[in-house]
Amino acid sequence: MKPTDIGNPDTFHKVVDCQWACPAHTPVPEYIRLIAAGRYADAYMVNWRSNVFPGILGRTCDRPCEPACRRGRVEENNGDKPEPVAICRLKRVAADFKGDVSARMPKRAAQSNGRRIACVGAGPSSLTVARDLAPLGYSVTVFEADPKAGGFMRTQVPRFRLPEQVIDEETGYILDLGVEFVGGHRIESMRELLSKQYDAVFVGSGAPRGRDLDIPGRKEADAHIHVGLDWLANVYFGHVEKVGKRVLVLGGGNTAMDCCRSARRLGGEDVKVVVRSGFDEMKASPWEKEDAMHEGIPILDYRVPKAFLHENGNLVGMMFEKVRAVRDARGRRQLVATGEPDESFDCDEVLIAVGQENAFPWIERDLGIAFDEWGMPIVDKVTHQSTLPNVLFGGDAAFGPKNIIWAVAHGHAAAVSIDKLLNGEDTKERPAPDVTLVSQKMGIHEWTYDNAVSPDERFVVPWSEAAKKLDSIKVEVELGFDMETAWKETQRCLNCDVETVFTRDKCIECDACVDICPTDCITFTANADEADLRKHLTAPALNVEQPLYVSEPLKTHRVMVKDEDVCLHCGLCAERCPTGAWDMQKFLLLETYAGSGCRGKNEREAA
Repeated sequence: MKPTDIGNPDTFHKVVDCQWACPAHTPVPEYIRLIAAGRYADAYMVNWRSNVFPGILGRTCDRPCEPACRRGRVEENNGDKPEPVAICRLKRVAADFKGDVSARMPKRAAQSNGRRIACVGAGPSSLTVARDLAPLGYSVTVFEADPKAGGFMRTQVPRFRLPEQVIDEETGYILDLGVEFVGGHRIESMRELLSKQYDAVFVGSGAPRGRDLDIPGRKEADAHIHVGLDWLANVYFGHVEKVGKRVLVLGGGNTAMDCCRSARRLGGEDVKVVVRSGFDEMKASPWEKEDAMHEGIPILDYRVPKAFLHENGNLVGMMFEKVRAVRDARGRRQLVATGEPDESFDCDEVLIAVGQENAFPWIERDLGIAFDEWGMPIVDKVTHQSTLPNVLFGGDAAFGPKNIIWAVAHGHAAAVSIDKLLNGEDTKERPAPDVTLVSQKMGIHEWTYDNAVSPDERFVVPWSEAAKKLDSIKVEVELGFDMETAWKETQRCLNCDVETVFTRDKCIECDACVDICPTDCITFTANADEADLRKHLTAPALNVEQPLYVSEPLKTHRVMVKDEDVCLHCGLCAERCPTGAWDMQKFLLLETYAGSGCRGKNEREAA
């Protein structure tokens, strides 16, 4: 294998699994250490720079960082249920205890740069665009059909998961940057919007239409059947205040979980979730499924809806076909009938949450914006530009339904494109991140960070006693960690951003680091191709997704090979090394956002 190039930002970024997995590349270990030090405001601002909505995401994020967390992997053989660090809930800790951070927010631009930007929709992607561009002097106008900013974060996420005041606070930080917010104004025509001579238009209107289910009985029992997304919005606006006692929720995503838990709080005594797929294949996050079941809501899988049952216009039940999953010769999954009798469930209401669709009837098809066969705009996945370069898309409007954190990442990327486009630059030339790598050495065997590895299992976030009654749609369920428990949870972090950096010329090949490594992740051996090398290490490196760290040839012509996958970043190799060939160096990667840093070399030098 070729020696590892540690000058490539991706080399160590991939080792910080949580940050690598986060679409917004939030520097997770950095803010966890700040929480451990009691510096909650600093931790909040680190989050705010990258993910924009720490308090909101600390409650609602889909947590792509946690399955990637190294803690879960290194515990696999040491417990019944290995658990990652509670990264998402620690983000909330920073938000809960930060105090007043308004003075630390960017200031309004002293003067306009003369460029006007329109954002359609006030969801997370549009608000991120506004946050990045407004301080640079762009005049940003955000149009929203609803009276207040937040988009689906406000209208489709129930208040028992996300309190109104948290949304108000974090959307307020953005609007206070001088962003013009036009609420209660639905954009009905892209042609009309473009006629107002905006320099760029960003579409962050989400995937606003829930899929319906056209099966026998749908029209006859219409009054008691509701599309989940619309129903949740009606709950938020107070148009729906109660449900029937027997409720069926169709679908296996997070919207279905929000629907069933909301129904329980609005009077549903017998609430069931029925899903076509298997339980493990459901799109809902595992913790969302657990919370629903904890509230007494069964999830019945492998059942395909066949008909709504009705009597004299009243819904009385549903019929389902029982199926199982099989794979054909090509490995494609199909659902086939089991041959068992159809199954019926009595119900008073049905909530349909079987998916979301985009709807762009307001975008005329002769403007130069191309659409694909599914009615989705053709959008560059890097620049977020449509085929009309000054019209960009992000969030669910660009590539279909995903989570808030994805929408934030899209907003950052689109803001870079807008800034470069309006400064005459190639939008495909993306800015490099800001990277630092600094030794943590304070003495021969002392580091600036705590490198002890906590043996604790993941701590549980407590629930509100009032919320357990299930009698209020507004009482928040999770209380969040208190400061003491939060500190204990921070100690489970392995500081994966503090890298073990190897200096070949200092190594005397004594193998002391090999002897002391608690996970046997260091090997000195003859070089070979990667597949062969992985098999012949002290402990075989089985995770091919995580690159090996390979040195240049040593004096004996061997190479140092380190399996980054299971390294604890404990620093024992550096403490044991008699020559200082190993050093613990903190790697910090910060994405470059819109502004002079994202532009060409000449402009950066001028700035």
